[in-house]
Amino acid sequence: MLERLNEALEHIESRLDQRIEVTELARIAVTSEYHFRRMFSALAGLPLSEYIRRRRLTVAGAEVLAEERTLLEIAVRYGYGSGEAFARAFRAMHGVGPGEARRTGAALSSQPRLSFRLVVEGSSSMRYRIVEKEQFRVVGRKIRVPLVHEGMNPAIGEFIRGIDQDTLRRVGALSDQEPRGIVGVSDNLDPSRAEGTELDYYHGVVTGAAPPQDDGQDQDRSQNLGLDAGLDTDLNADLDSLTVPAGAWAVFESSGPFPQALQHMWRDVFTQWFPSTPYRSRPGPEILRTRLTPDAARADAELWIPVERVPVPLES
Repeated sequence: MLERLNEALEHIESRLDQRIEVTELARIAVTSEYHFRRMFSALAGLPLSEYIRRRRLTVAGAEVLAEERTLLEIAVRYGYGSGEAFARAFRAMHGVGPGEARRTGAALSSQPRLSFRLVVEGSSSMRYRIVEKEQFRVVGRKIRVPLVHEGMNPAIGEFIRGIDQDTLRRVGALSDQEPRGIVGVSDNLDPSRAEGTELDYYHGVVTGAAPPQDDGQDQDRSQNLGLDAGLDTDLNADLDSLTVPAGAWAVFESSGPFPQALQHMWRDVFTQWFPSTPYRSRPGPEILRTRLTPDAARADAELWIPVERVPVPLES
């Protein structure tokens, strides 16, 4: 897997002055576009689009100082529609405009070329299992929040504190399958996974209760009710619902300081587990079941990631 990712990196380098299609990068890496974006972000520590932008501006910076092309020629060469747009992007990365950099020979920033490699330590093992689940629903309360990579997410913390105990009891009573109890569910994330981009967060439970029958009304309205014939519709009309299709899930277990251990577990799944297994991520929500110690300093957790087996290439 890492060898193929590095081949995709070489493809990027050879086409910095051309249009780069993510579909082609995923083809080279022999994976899906969805999984390629997520793998790249986890391994590189920045989104794919940001890496390409910074590499282009690094190479463009060298050309600015070389004075072999006009600034407008360089701007057009690296995909900017005008000299002004190029100047803004150039200044954002290098801290100085291209004209001033050329006049003064200013020191510029640089985004090094990336190369991925697997470091085998063997000091610990990752506990996981593969679970096949039928279609289910997540029922609870939902909010749109910014993504936070390190430390507590204050928006989620405030949202959870605002849910009253009666609502939590009603939601908890709907749990009827793994992962049991109240869970945190992240869905509809930006493909870049960049810090500050938004996601849908559900604080709720996993339930197998059948969704309501289609009465010809708007589907979103029926989904947001989060109800079915087996539930009290008046009692639970304020709940949100997310229908999740059937599929395979990789379930990872972790114990450690909260929330760092949970965030590191997600990182390790994409930087260590996926590159060494015949699975790749697929579109779908991520589910986190967390049980805190009384002082909230540590947590036992299960992370559920939707996965699929990597197709075996046909022999030519």
